[in-house]
Amino acid sequence: MSSPSKRREMDLMKLMMSDYKVEMINDGMQEFYVEFNGPKDSPYHGGVWKIRVELPDAYPYKSPSIGFINKIYHPNVDEMSGSVCLDVINQTWSPMFDLVNVFEVFLPQLLLYPNPSDPLNGEAAALMMRDRAAYEQRVKEYCEKYAKPEDIGAKAEEKSSDEELSEDEYAASDDEEIAGKPDP
Repeated sequence: MSSPSKRREMDLMKLMMSDYKVEMINDGMQEFYVEFNGPKDSPYHGGVWKIRVELPDAYPYKSPSIGFINKIYHPNVDEMSGSVCLDVINQTWSPMFDLVNVFEVFLPQLLLYPNPSDPLNGEAAALMMRDRAAYEQRVKEYCEKYAKPEDIGAKAEEKSSDEELSEDEYAASDDEEIAGKPDP
């Protein structure tokens, strides 16, 4: 086993042991989903996202690519593709970092300190600079609409009985899961 694949395996195990829910996409340990909760003290608190992580062959010498599967309203995340504009991951990545750093440091910092001057979502960046309160309200609306735990594949039965999905919503959530991404 070559050293990058041993390191990939180690980092993945460390991530799983850090209580992150990890779902493998393929058996090569290069693509997987991780459940990520919005950080406290941010308008994203309470939201849960499914993050797609792809490790390049040269990992850890080359940074992982990261994308949000369910929608998030953020200046540095492309709303349609979910891809992340994250300087730390792309430009300042170092082999000293690992997957746990991505989920405990980089992504929380991205959500806590958006950078509207380098946007992938120009509308979110403009709103954030023009009206912070309206921006935070929009973030919370997206969290409510797209980032509830059941939106990322948790079973509908896990909801409490006072929050039962109507049959239409249940069917719609099944369609979204099949499609892999909610409709805009």
